[in-house]
Amino acid sequence: MRLLVSVSSAHEASAALAGGADIVDAKNPLAGPLGPVTADVFGEIHAAVAGLRLVTAALGDVVREADTERAAVAFCSAGAALVKIGFSGISDPRRVEALTAAAVRGAQAGRSGATGVVAVAYADAERVGSLPATRFVDLAARAGASGLLLDTADKAGPGLRGLISADALAEWVGEAHDAGLLVALAGKLGPDDLAFVRDAGADIAGVRGAACEKSRIGRVSVSRVAVLRACCGSAEAGQYVR
Repeated sequence: MRLLVSVSSAHEASAALAGGADIVDAKNPLAGPLGPVTADVFGEIHAAVAGLRLVTAALGDVVREADTERAAVAFCSAGAALVKIGFSGISDPRRVEALTAAAVRGAQAGRSGATGVVAVAYADAERVGSLPATRFVDLAARAGASGLLLDTADKAGPGLRGLISADALAEWVGEAHDAGLLVALAGKLGPDDLAFVRDAGADIAGVRGAACEKSRIGRVSVSRVAVLRACCGSAEAGQYVR
């Protein structure tokens, strides 16, 4: 299982690399669970990684198709291998599918199809009026997404492990894999939670707070990342983007 570490700056990207992160994810933790960084900050993060790892980017909780497509074009053109979009406040599956398809169009235009989109489902969807995670697999596949991320929207609430049973999580991951989707799991994951998500079959474990000093708005720590990487086990070669 690969370790994704969300970073908000080039300095944090360097720390994530030094700690052994497999994927460096650009995200602004002050702007919500999927807060995007600015284009300039993303460029600095991408330059700091210097091709040593894949760089991904959060685009936020999306609302309008045109804006979503433009953002995907911009970040994929700047080097994002995957872009993540969430759907806070959207419970209509047709809207979720249309917005995902818009991001896919933008990603393909940004890098000639060499990148992909990860649709984000929330395990605490009821807290933010989003579509339940169980509805995401089919629509994400139809829209052309490369993967799914199951995360938590409320970072002050329970983590993923407190919101879904091991059996239900493994079933969801299996359905997503059967649909040809990459699966990432996140949501206040710490070292003690990584076996839980690994046993569920996740391809990627995503972290922020556990990789930082003090809290998710603190700085990414090399030593903390190293501990998390060790808890993930082996990172077998695989295809991130279809």
